[in-house]
Amino acid sequence: YFVKVAWAWTLWLLLPFITLTTYELARSKFLYGRAKSALLVLRRLAALLVGTAVWYLCTGLFLYVENLTGECSLQGKAGQPPRLYASKRECHQDSGVWNGFDISGHCFLLSYCAMMILEEVAVLEALSVDRSSKLRVVINVLLVALCFLTVVWVFMFLCTALYFHDFSQKLLGVLIGLSAWYGTYRFWYLKPLSPGLPLPNIPSSSKKYSYSR
Repeated sequence: YFVKVAWAWTLWLLLPFITLTTYELARSKFLYGRAKSALLVLRRLAALLVGTAVWYLCTGLFLYVENLTGECSLQGKAGQPPRLYASKRECHQDSGVWNGFDISGHCFLLSYCAMMILEEVAVLEALSVDRSSKLRVVINVLLVALCFLTVVWVFMFLCTALYFHDFSQKLLGVLIGLSAWYGTYRFWYLKPLSPGLPLPNIPSSSKKYSYSR
């Protein structure tokens, strides 16, 4: 159940993290005013809207594929003709088992969330905040929480890989998750009309994903 709402956990931690780090960088490093800094924050937060759309569309696609390719296994009652089921939900309502190609939504979501978190926390190597300030404490707490969440996602990914789905379903889920990450952070977010990369726009080869300051 924790994994089923994985995007919600990721969203609610990244929301304040992106807001605080983007605003602070815009004010301190780029010397933007409050209005321009706020607009930049809103632009970066659009990445969470994109992530929500990716999650919604992909999970809907997975359910559609499973319904399209499946059939219901149900012990019929004597003297009654077999019933045809149009969806997995109808099958489960009659205590049946739906056999379809179930692309691993967990593998998709966990890989996508983990890669998105790594992209966003990379901004910390350019952020300089007074160690005694309350803002630094809040950012540190959010960083620790995001790192812990990433560890949880990796652990649950391994559990899914060991105990659920077959190899093709897990592989396809991971490929879709990585494609969603690559298509956004490595392609679309490089374009002017996009949420943009985390500030500052550091080339991927120089990203260390560390909080070195």
